[in-house]
Amino acid sequence: MTSPAIAIDPFDTIEKAARLMLSNKMSGVPVVTSQGQLVGILTEGDLLRRSELGTEGMRSWLGTLLQSPGRAAAEYVRTHGRTVGDVMTAEPIAIAATSPVEDAVDEMVHHHVKRLPVLDGARLVGILSRADILRALLQVLTPQESTTDDDSIRAAILEEYRNEPRWAGPSFINVQVHNGVVELSGAIFDSRLRTAARVAAENVKGVESVIDHLVFVEPMTGTTMPI
Repeated sequence: MTSPAIAIDPFDTIEKAARLMLSNKMSGVPVVTSQGQLVGILTEGDLLRRSELGTEGMRSWLGTLLQSPGRAAAEYVRTHGRTVGDVMTAEPIAIAATSPVEDAVDEMVHHHVKRLPVLDGARLVGILSRADILRALLQVLTPQESTTDDDSIRAAILEEYRNEPRWAGPSFINVQVHNGVVELSGAIFDSRLRTAARVAAENVKGVESVIDHLVFVEPMTGTTMPI
């Protein structure tokens, strides 16, 4: 996560918020009271529908007729309000500082959000963005010096196949390794297994490259198909 998080007060103007977001290249900023309580988040999306730009959006006559006075009033505030508190998204999705990354990703995907305020109790301590997730991924993907021997590589690949019975179980994949180069052979009955078998092998530490000798057999006729 990024810590400390840049935040803004609900009583600040949207002009100040827009300048803050642009100067820091942020697409969203958490809204925090003077007591440190997270009360909302202001995103670029909250500022798209504005009276100053003429982008409030037009309603059909039927939509206008069916809209309640309260809903119309709330919509007016969001498109005409001058303070952050008037236009922010209240009660934002947040995550505890002790939560695993898996939970954070689940929340981002489920709620279609790009960032999560990170809380220690009720106090904002940072913000986790999709860019932070990508940086963590890059660290994992960066190649490290490896001294893994061929037998260990082969054992790790076979173990990965055993851990994926949904697709690796019905296949007959043979694995040979020489100086970090993996050769896959045998018969598969679904062409998509070829890619999965290669990816599983490539992800094992110490693998230099993967050579595919797998043969696709059409399950209904037993016909051997070319690569």
